[in-house]
Amino acid sequence: MRVCSIVGARPQFVKAAVISRKLREVGEEVLVHTGQHYDEELSGVFFDELDIPEPEYNLGVQSDTHGRQTAAMIAALEPILEETEPDAILLYGDTNSTLAGAIVGSKRDLTVAHVEAGLRSDNWEMPEEVNRVLTDHASSLCFAPSRTAVTNLAEEGITDGVHWTGDVMYDAILDARERSRRRSTILEELDVAEESFVLATVHRASNTDDPENLAAIIDGLSDASLPVVFPAHPRTASRLREFDLWDRATRDLRVIDPQGYLDFVRLLDATERVATDSGGVQKEAFFLSTRCLTLREETEWTETVDCGWNRLVGPNARSIHESLHEDWEPESSPHPYGDGAAGRRIVRLLQERLAVADPERRVEAPALD
Repeated sequence: MRVCSIVGARPQFVKAAVISRKLREVGEEVLVHTGQHYDEELSGVFFDELDIPEPEYNLGVQSDTHGRQTAAMIAALEPILEETEPDAILLYGDTNSTLAGAIVGSKRDLTVAHVEAGLRSDNWEMPEEVNRVLTDHASSLCFAPSRTAVTNLAEEGITDGVHWTGDVMYDAILDARERSRRRSTILEELDVAEESFVLATVHRASNTDDPENLAAIIDGLSDASLPVVFPAHPRTASRLREFDLWDRATRDLRVIDPQGYLDFVRLLDATERVATDSGGVQKEAFFLSTRCLTLREETEWTETVDCGWNRLVGPNARSIHESLHEDWEPESSPHPYGDGAAGRRIVRLLQERLAVADPERRVEAPALD
C-alpha cells in the first residue's frame, strides 16, 4: 500500500503526523508539501516536535491568487504522482492544497481520501468552504470527524465511502499536550502563570484586511480584565501597522512572535480563555477544555458552540468585551469528535479500500459508539 499525502500548511502537518506514524508502520507514504504557506517554523525543529520525517517533495508554491496558486499546485503534483504511482492520495482540511490534490487525484482515477470531510460553515464567501465542498464531491473516501459532518455529506447526496472516524486533531492534541508539558518553557519565558492570561490569535483575511474589523478586535481585546498574550501572524502585524493600530496593540496587548507548535499548545492549555478566528484553534481549545471566543459570525465546528465551550462573537468590540468579562460555564463536556483513535481508524479503512490482505500488517481500531 503506497499513499501520497499532500499538505500545504502547518495545521495540516499536525493532522498528517497522526496518520503518518501509523501509515509508515504498515505501508509506504510519500509526503508532499506544496509550499502553500511558507513558514520558517516548518523546519527540522518542527518535524522533530511532531516526530515525523520531513517531506519527500516540497513544491515551493507560495502565495498568489487562489486560482493561480491552485493551478500551480496541480501542474506540480501531476508529475510526482506519475513518478511515485501511489494507490491513494490522502488530503487534509480545506486549503488550496487540498483542492489541488483532489482535482489531480480524481483525474488520475486514484482513490482520493479526504480527512475532515463534511465540515460546513455555510459561508460561500470563505475560500475554505469552496475547497472543502468541492473536495468532498471529488473524493472516494470521506473521513468525517463528527456525526454532524456525516449528516452534512448525506444532505449533499454523498453517502458512499463516508465513514465517521473521529477527529485526528483529538489524537494529535492529546499527544501534543503531554509533549508540551514536558518540553515547552514558554510560560517561564513570558513570566505568566496558568489561568492568569488570555490568549488571542487573528489571521483570517476577513479580519486582518478589514480596518474596521481589526480595530474592533483590538478594542475588544484591549479591555480584557487579564493580560492578553497575542502571537501576531506576520500578515496581522503588517496590517496593524498599515491601519495605524500597531501602537495601541503593542501598548495594551502582549504582542509576541508566532510560536512553535508545542509552545502554542502549552499556551492554549494554560490560558484562562482564548479569542481566535482560527477553526483549528477553536477545536484544540475544546479538546483542552479551554473556553473560546470565536472572532467570526459562524463556525464549521458547531458542536463546540452547542455545548457552550465556544461563543461566536464576531469582530465586534462589545461582544468581545462581554465574553471576556463574563465567567460563563459550559453546559456539558461531550465527545462529538471521537475517542482519540481516528488515525488508526483511517489507516484501517485505507487498507480495506486498497484490499491489503496481510493480516500481520492490518491495523486494528475500536468501533465508535
